[in-house]
Parts: sequence; structure tokens; C-alpha cells
Amino acid sequence: MASISSLGIGSGVLTSDLVDQLVEAEKAASQERLDYKTERAEAMISAYGTLRSAVTELRLPMRQLSAADNLKAFSATSSHDSVSVSVDSTKASQGSYTVDVLQLAQAQSLASATFADKDSTAIGTGTLTISTGSESKTITIDGSNNTLQGLADEINEAGIGVSAGVIDTGSGYRLVLSSESTGTANAISIEVSDNDGVSDDATGLSAFAFNDTVQNLEETVVAQDAKVKINGIEITRSTNSFDNVIGGLTFDVTEEGVTSTVKVEQDYAAVTERVSAFVEKFNALQSTIKSLAGYNAETGEGGILTGDSAVRSIQSQLRNILNTVVPGLENASVRTLADVGITTNYETGGLDFDQSKFEEALKNHPDDVTALFAEQGRASDEGIEFLSSGSDTLAGNYRVNITQAATRGGVLGDTALADGVVIDDSNDEFELTVDGKTTLTVQLTQGTYVTAEDLVAEIQAQLDASSALNSEGQSVLVDLDDSGVLRFTSTQYGSSSNVSIMSIEDGGAALGLSVKTGTLGKDVAGTIGGVAAEGDGQVLTVTGSGGAKGISIRVTGDATGDRGTIRFIEGIGEQAVNLVTSIVGEDGSLEAKTDGLERELERIQEEQERLDARIESYRERLVAQFTAADTLISQLNTTGDYVTQQLAALAPNSSDD
Repeated sequence: MASISSLGIGSGVLTSDLVDQLVEAEKAASQERLDYKTERAEAMISAYGTLRSAVTELRLPMRQLSAADNLKAFSATSSHDSVSVSVDSTKASQGSYTVDVLQLAQAQSLASATFADKDSTAIGTGTLTISTGSESKTITIDGSNNTLQGLADEINEAGIGVSAGVIDTGSGYRLVLSSESTGTANAISIEVSDNDGVSDDATGLSAFAFNDTVQNLEETVVAQDAKVKINGIEITRSTNSFDNVIGGLTFDVTEEGVTSTVKVEQDYAAVTERVSAFVEKFNALQSTIKSLAGYNAETGEGGILTGDSAVRSIQSQLRNILNTVVPGLENASVRTLADVGITTNYETGGLDFDQSKFEEALKNHPDDVTALFAEQGRASDEGIEFLSSGSDTLAGNYRVNITQAATRGGVLGDTALADGVVIDDSNDEFELTVDGKTTLTVQLTQGTYVTAEDLVAEIQAQLDASSALNSEGQSVLVDLDDSGVLRFTSTQYGSSSNVSIMSIEDGGAALGLSVKTGTLGKDVAGTIGGVAAEGDGQVLTVTGSGGAKGISIRVTGDATGDRGTIRFIEGIGEQAVNLVTSIVGEDGSLEAKTDGLERELERIQEEQERLDARIESYRERLVAQFTAADTLISQLNTTGDYVTQQLAALAPNSSDD
């Protein structure tokens, strides 16, 4: 068979160009149809992707509005620059506080006596045990490092929260030690074991001793806690930052002797901004839908998704959420978006937002506005607080039944505390472990306590000032039971709540105590909506099936039995988040549409492959037919040429005749 490049040699007519033209003519209609279907499927996939993005953009502002805390934004102001305040809107509440700064926290500094040289003057040998806060380390001074600089280097390398340096006073050198943390709990203590045999004099290594009994260093800066009065109540912290004093507020102080008025107010503008963001994203979604599925009356053309069922479904479901009364708010002052100034613009399909009307509704009916957007639980019992719900929680009323109230753990002494107890260095310390995780030493002020109540107040003051407890957000209450026996109670509820006495001086005789393990608290137990719930302290959570699944409440008080109902209201924000998630999720309508189009593209590709195979077969047939015809024509031409030549050769002979 002749190659396609040799076609037409015999005939000059049946050329490869003619084959290409015939093949193209055969393929054109089918190829045009496949190209159109491919372009449309790809364009629709792109359109669904654009729609998916616009719908997804709506989820973030609605998720913010679905959290009740975001509808109760607070801002705080301070009347004095030396008292700064930060606010956590999820925990804060409106109020006004007077903050008097009594004392700033300081880090302790110590200085040695003067030495002639920092690198050559011997300072003695032995060991120093340096303690600060919860850190302690023993360092050895020998012939290799018994200079001021050598001692400073050893302390810095110890990494225990104490920095050391050597300063040149102009008349000699002094070692300077500084605690790296403020507060009395981080004061420096140095115990010395001097190789000269005397560890408490001011010669040799003993010159660096500084503890409760020996103070051979000069205290140039006293370790000091920060103290403020908030509304007349004195508060102590080891740093100049005060948190866990008032819910949601943190105070930072920088100057002593100043008074500031701190005001916490609801930040309506911040909430309005969040709602405005939702309106903006919703209107952007409507614009996207209009561009993809709208109809242009001037051109008489519609968008690529005009009449699409998925688009109609999305719009219908969103309108249903935004325009109907929220279940549970039928009799409330705020029931729909229109009640807070959000209305539908029927010309554009978007939303109009009257911000002043919204802020007025938020001021006058904050609970109803919160329930309109966010999830909310309304308990009929004042001792029950709604905390949260789960993704499967359904709106409705659920009855609460408590079979066991939460309790706090603690420990009770052995004998009644007497009046006139004398506290001295033989009985001024005892050690507690709180909630199984924090161990602290209680150091009592020495003296005579006229009444048992005076001594209880002293113990409580030391517990309240404990940096170990404050850093963990823990606290312990101490009082006398009906028999006058000391009782220590954790403020935490539940099975991890406890107080145990780990050690006590003089056997506890003065305080009527002994080493003993306390009694654990109990977790709340009961049902919500008839379904058993798990207790954790005072918190009860439904983990089983049913409409109440995921509801979490805090139960206070000792009452058991029927505790009324909890009404769960699912606001517009939560509903919209769930709707958007279902739309753009793996099983959503847009995913189904896109998957269908992807499968169509696969079918089109299969059709393309079949068309290409058919056309290739057609081309091969044409080439074979053309080749055969061309060969025949070539043979005929050759025969014709031969006949012509023969006739020409005979022509002279004919003339001779």
C-alpha cells in the first residue's frame, strides 16, 4: 500500500489533502457536538465551584453569630493609664470597679561584700544550695572556680531562675544576684556548706549565705508581691498582672498609689459589625446566584445555571431559615430577623440592614436577640445553667431530673480548735495537697490568736495568698464545723475535688489536725430529656441518643429529683451553619451536581475516543481506496502511454505506404 504522502502521484487528484478534507467533513458534526458538551460541563463545574465558594463564605459570619458569647461583646476602659485592662467577652459581664494600686511586685536583688578582684581573689570553697520559687540546685565551688566571676558563671549555668553578675564599684568588685521572677514566692535563699568548717560567719564561702537565719548578703531590692484593692477588697499577686479576680478581666498595673475606675460595658458596635458581616456575605451570595442563574431581559439570555434545581433549593432553604419565626421564640419580643432591622430587598433578593434598629433591639431584649441568632438554653430552675449543645441537638423542651447533686471534696480535723492558740516556729507550718495536683506549704504568722475564728481567718488569708494555688486557678475554703473542728474544702466540685493533709508540725496538736487523706467530692448525676447523662463536677452532659444529645448544663444547689425543664432554642446562625455544611459537604447538592458533571465528562471522553477510533478507521479505508484507485489510474496511464508510443511509432510507416 502506498503511503499517504505518495497519494495522487498516479492520478494527481486523489491526494492526501483530499483525504484530510473528507475525514474532517466526516468528523466535524460529531466533534462539534462533543466539544459543546465538554465546554458546557466544564463551565457548569466552574459555576458550581463559584457558587460553592459563595455559600461557604456565608458560614464564617453565621458561625460567629451562632455562638452566644459573640452576641455579648464587652469592652473595658480605665480612667488611669497606669492601670490597663483587657477583656475576654466570653467571660466578662457589665460592671464598674475601683482599682487602688497599693504596691507593685518586685524581683529580689542581693549584693555581696566588696572583693579586691573578680578573677583572682579567692572566695572560699564548699557548696551553695540556691533556691527560688520551686527551683533549687546545689553548686560546688572548688579550686577551679573560687572567684567572684567563677561563682557568677556557676549560678548562671545552673538555670534556676537566678541571674548573677559582677560589678566594678570603683573601689572593688561585688557579686549581684537577681531573681528572674517577681514576688515573695520567688525570693532567693542560699544555704552554704563552707569547707572552713563554719557555714554561718561572714568569711570564706559563708559570706554568700542568705536565708531565714543567716543573711550575709545585702538585700538591695526586697522581693515584693503586687497588691491592689478592687472595690475595697485587697488582692495579692506575685506579678503586676491580676487575672482570675473578676471574670473575663485582666488588670496590669505599672504605678503605685494610683486609683482607676474601670468600666465594663457591652460593645454594641462590635456585635453590629458581626451581623453586618453576615448581611454582606449573604448579599454577595445573591449577587453570585444572579450572575450564574439570572435572566438578562435585554439580551434575552440566562446564566449557565438558570433554572437549576440546586440553586432553587439553596435559595428556598435560606429564605425559609431567614424569614420564619425561630422555634421557641413564638411569644418573645424578638422572633424574626425583621424584628432586629434585617429585611429582604425584593428587588435585589438581598438583605437590608437597619443598624440603629438592631442596636436598639439588642439593648432592650438582649436574651431574645441572642436566641434569634445563637443556640440558647432556657432553664426553668434558677440553679441550672445551659452551657452548650451538640451538632445533633434538636430544638425542644427537655425535663431535667437529678439523682445526685455535685459535692466538693475536703478534709476534716480531729479535735476542736481552741481559743488562745499560740503559733511559733514549732507549729507554724503544714502541707496540703489540693485536687490531687497541687501541693503547698501553709506558713502561719507567729503569735497568739485570741479566738479560734482569728486563727481560721489567718489560715484562710495564707491560702488565698498562695501563689501555687493562684497559678493553677485553685482555691480552698477553711472554716469550723458545728463541733469547732477545722475543715478544709476545695472550691472545685466533683470526683477530682479533694484536700489532704500531707504533713504538719508538732503532730498537729495546736490545730487539732493530723496527716490524713481527704474525702473525694462527687459528680452530679441524672437525666436530661429522659436520657442518662454523664457528670463531671457540676456539669451534666447527654452523650446518648435522642433530641437532647449533646446538651450540657451546670447544676448548682443540693436539690435532687425533678429540676424543671431546659428549653433548647436553635437560632438562625446555628441553623444556617448546619445548612451551609449540608450544601457544601460531601453529600450535599453541589457535590452531587459536580460529581454528575465529572461522570458526564468521563462519558464524553469515552465518546471522543470512540469517535477518534472510527475516524482513524475511516481514514485508513480512504487511504486504501485512494491507493488502489491511484495504482489503477497509474497502470492505465502507463498503458495509455505505451499505446500512444506504439501508435506514434507506427505513424511514419503508414506515411511511407
